[in-house]
Amino acid sequence: MVHEPLLPDYGGACVTNVVPALLGHPDDAPRWLPAIAVDARQVVLFVLDGMGWEQLAARRPLAPTLAAMEGGPITTVAPSTTSTALTSITTGLPPGEHGIVGYRMAVHGEVLNVLRWSTAAGDAHQSLPPAKLQSAAPFLGQRPPVVTRAEYRRSGFTGAHLEPARFLGYRTMATMVAEVEGLLARGEPFVYAYYDGLDKVAHEYGLGEYYDAELAWIDQVVDRIVSRLPAGAALVVIADHGQVETGDDVVDLAPAVLGQCSMQSGEARFRWLHARPGRAGALWDAATEHHGADAWVVTRDEIVAGGWFGPVVTEAARSRLGDVALVARTNVAFHDPQDVGPYELVGRHGSLTPAEMLVPLLAARR
Repeated sequence: MVHEPLLPDYGGACVTNVVPALLGHPDDAPRWLPAIAVDARQVVLFVLDGMGWEQLAARRPLAPTLAAMEGGPITTVAPSTTSTALTSITTGLPPGEHGIVGYRMAVHGEVLNVLRWSTAAGDAHQSLPPAKLQSAAPFLGQRPPVVTRAEYRRSGFTGAHLEPARFLGYRTMATMVAEVEGLLARGEPFVYAYYDGLDKVAHEYGLGEYYDAELAWIDQVVDRIVSRLPAGAALVVIADHGQVETGDDVVDLAPAVLGQCSMQSGEARFRWLHARPGRAGALWDAATEHHGADAWVVTRDEIVAGGWFGPVVTEAARSRLGDVALVARTNVAFHDPQDVGPYELVGRHGSLTPAEMLVPLLAARR
């Protein structure tokens, strides 16, 4: 059990500050940014979804290229989840400012699944336009090439965290590497690349042999990219969050808790509970009594005041939060029957444990 939440270091070594550091002036580069990336003529920022620092550190022999790179751990954001963290990486803003405050977030009385960009009523592109829901420009207003899966081109989440960057879709890892190499050969100063395979494997299979095999494969890909870097170019590797294996430890909320709720949002390890009118206090009491052994039970006001989502929380962002959060501190997941997918998840993330919050910031250079 983790006794205290690990809060994001929004003022320092955090994923929110990586893109501003790479695209800013070298004289202003922070000390936590690997020195070999500071004055590189070209930079590839490779985001590996789901590769936590603790998971990587425990498997160094499987990833010799990554293990040999310069750098160390930094923090991700709260909640430690893909939609929130990727938006923070590209915009350089904490969640309280960009407003993508979770995987499933309450917007105008509905729960929006950000990665699918849908609500219970179906596709939400028209009712909740991505560019209006998240209007901060990515990449400091620049338009670098973005190399990501081709099927994400028209997704609402792409519109919310990447546009108007230049989209280059890939179908396989080989074509992803070829796209990156071609962009560097043509002199692009900054390239953003994203791969989500490790996260998918962790979700479906946990942190066992399949996770190990995927990490070893990724290390070979990283080695290929590093070996083909032009002179003076750097590869910078980061991740959006780490992982824990919850397996079958899925907790149904107590009837006393559900009786005070109007709905739930968030994710299984950072579950927002939305109180019925006038029942916020009773909801906190019931959640603490029944689930306090497995979770930090925290009110919205405590989270905002504690800076979990950054020093500034806009009214729009605040309106998307519930009244009470169950933030898992043991390896459990809190069940919401509305939060379903194509398979049962084995590995999860979202909470503020070190396994989920610490991610690598690594660099290599030719």
